[in-house]
Amino acid sequence: MTAPLTPPPPPHDQSAQFSSRAWPPSSPAGYGYGQDGPGMKTEVREAAVVTVVAALGGVLLGVLWNWLAPSVPLVGQVVDGGWVVYLGDTEGEQRIGVDGTFTLLALGFGAVSAAVVFLLRRRGGVPLVVALGVGGLLGALLAWRVGVWLGPSDDVLGRAKDVGQGVTFSAPLELGAKGALLAWPVGALLVHLGLTALFGPRDPEVPGYGAEKGSV
Repeated sequence: MTAPLTPPPPPHDQSAQFSSRAWPPSSPAGYGYGQDGPGMKTEVREAAVVTVVAALGGVLLGVLWNWLAPSVPLVGQVVDGGWVVYLGDTEGEQRIGVDGTFTLLALGFGAVSAAVVFLLRRRGGVPLVVALGVGGLLGALLAWRVGVWLGPSDDVLGRAKDVGQGVTFSAPLELGAKGALLAWPVGALLVHLGLTALFGPRDPEVPGYGAEKGSV
């Protein structure tokens, strides 16, 4: 009895099979390394719009700050022939309330702006995140200046003379803690980061890659 003369088939190239299964080529289904989301030019244009809109939102923040912030009482008196202006309530916390009101409003504006940007562009890139920070800072600066402009005059002695001795009047609107200007951009970045982590789109998983990798 003789062995067959037909040679055995060549061994199957397992490395080639694993390579073809583990890394599927790019396809319309979304696998591979195709471009994801809008192009960079589109993202830059959207970021510019976000920056401008956020900055203009500072006008509304300034109006609300001027409206909601507590007034700091001042009183004028004539001492030795000259006018002296002092606090009407030395133990009051109105000055702290002015800064606190601005900070809370700015945090609220930051949260709203981040939520709106996330809802409109869930797959936003780095330009949109930078636009939220820059636009928020510009909006806070504009709100500060608008609030001061809408508030009482900074001519304290002139107003004291106008109202008379011992009459209480409101001090100019001032932002004592300049760090409150960072409340809007920081709040916007944190809220956007949280929304992206919780509800942002996920990268598609490659089917069968984990099983093929574990079997080798």
